Amino acid sequence: MLDLRVIRADPGPARRALARRGAGEALDELLELDARRRALLPEVEGRRARQNQASEEIAARKRSGEDAAEVIARMRSVSAELKRMQAELAEVEERRDRLAAQLPNLPSPRAPDGETEDDAVVVREVGERPSFAFEVRDHLDLGTEHGWIDVERAAAASGSRFAYLLGDLVMVELALVRFAVELARGEGFEPVVPPVLVREGPLYGTGFFPGEREMIYEVERDELFLVGTSEVSLAALHADEILEAGELPLRYAGISTCFRREAGAAGRDTRGIFRVHQFDKVEMFSFVAPEHSDAEHRRILAIQERIMAALELPYRVVDIPVGDLGASAARKFDCEAWIPSQERYRELTSCSNTTDYQARRLGARFRPEPTAPPAALHTLNGTAVAVGRTLIALLENHQREDATVRLPPALVEAGAPSVIPG
Repeated sequence: MLDLRVIRADPGPARRALARRGAGEALDELLELDARRRALLPEVEGRRARQNQASEEIAARKRSGEDAAEVIARMRSVSAELKRMQAELAEVEERRDRLAAQLPNLPSPRAPDGETEDDAVVVREVGERPSFAFEVRDHLDLGTEHGWIDVERAAAASGSRFAYLLGDLVMVELALVRFAVELARGEGFEPVVPPVLVREGPLYGTGFFPGEREMIYEVERDELFLVGTSEVSLAALHADEILEAGELPLRYAGISTCFRREAGAAGRDTRGIFRVHQFDKVEMFSFVAPEHSDAEHRRILAIQERIMAALELPYRVVDIPVGDLGASAARKFDCEAWIPSQERYRELTSCSNTTDYQARRLGARFRPEPTAPPAALHTLNGTAVAVGRTLIALLENHQREDATVRLPPALVEAGAPSVIPG
């Protein structure tokens, strides 16, 4: 949620920033509603005071035996005006709050212009793409041949875009999660197994509601929702709290299963386990003071790159354009791994600086000085490892002619076999 007090004082910078996201006119409408609300408030309070004054005068006249008809008539007129103004105020506030909830975060001036992922700016490419002297198999061919992936039985049990992972691949997943968590913990991110069912508040607070509601699975009977990322649960850890400056930064690594409906994604990446409804992930999340959020963003990206390098995956870092940012992000970087069967880079991880957008919606604040008033925190999130897509990259980049897969030492040290099937 944007800080209307700051924007009200000088709307120009916010208007220009939101215009890059196609939301400049919506901001003008919001400011008009906000101005009308502020104009109505003293009018309502004034009439309420006059109504109270008239009530006291009527009571006094009745006690003294005087005629109160004139005052009663005047009070009825004031009451009618008050009722009309209260109704208008309620409507204006409802429209203002609804529009404020829909406005995205202000993009960073350093975020590139553009509307789609094709407009992303390549920051760097790292690692050498593998060269194969044999016909490359994709992850589903490899997984099916060895009995690691079964999408047919999963479809019978659960429908499309689900999969059974079995045998050696399960051991690789467990090693992958352990490796990522231990690395993140070494960087100060406390491991957390968070709830995967949350109420509406955390989804609103993180900016997924109202805009992405169709992507979220809902358990209507219990008024709960399955999270699409543990970012939601981790952000809610300090909702409506005031932290002390000395407690910061607070960093968490969430380990959870995630669920996404993938509404509107029919026909896109439906083969295998690239785009599925259920997947496991390790997610990093940080609460920091505003002056440290840029540095924290670079820190999270550096950890992601360490993971990619340790997994021996060729990758590139891309700076996401403003038109492709999620509602809460001011700036986002993706790490994309090379996928040999597709002969292109695909997203494995992302990291976003959401500045104070989520914190304002969640009421997450800190006290910069012992006697200072509370201020909004900055929050950041970044994927340590999205298991399914990382398994794809590992299988395809490290496959061998005999259809076995060599695994990097980082995973072997975390408990995976050096070769599957071994």
